Amino acid sequence: MPHSHAHYGGSLVDGAYVLGLFGDVATEVCIRMDGDEGLFASYSDVRFLEAVRAGDVLEVSAEVTRVGNRSRTLAFEALVVCRARPDRSASAAEVLEPPIVATTAVGVVVVPVSSG
Repeated sequence: MPHSHAHYGGSLVDGAYVLGLFGDVATEVCIRMDGDEGLFASYSDVRFLEAVRAGDVLEVSAEVTRVGNRSRTLAFEALVVCRARPDRSASAAEVLEPPIVATTAVGVVVVPVSSG
C-alpha cells in the first residue's frame, strides 16, 4: 500500500482504495470467464472490518458465487498479509500469521451477451 494513499492519521488508507482493487480483480474474473472486461454494476454488503495502513501488503481475491445470463456475482476479500513496522526501522515489515481480513464485499458485474 503506497504511502501516497494514506489520507488519515495513523497512516490509514481510505476504504475506496480497496474497492478499486476489488474492481481490478472483477475485471480479471470477467476476462478469464467471458473474454471481456465487463462492467461493474453494484456493490452490496461492503464491510470495512480492519484498518488498511500505508506499507501494508494486501492480497485481494474474488469468488464467483452466481452466474446469470449476463451477470456474475462475486464475493471479495482483502487480506493484510504483511504490515510495516516503522517502530523497528523505516523499511521493516512483518508477515502476519494469520492475515487480517480488512475488507469484504459482494459485487455484481455485467458482461456482453455471448455471440457464440
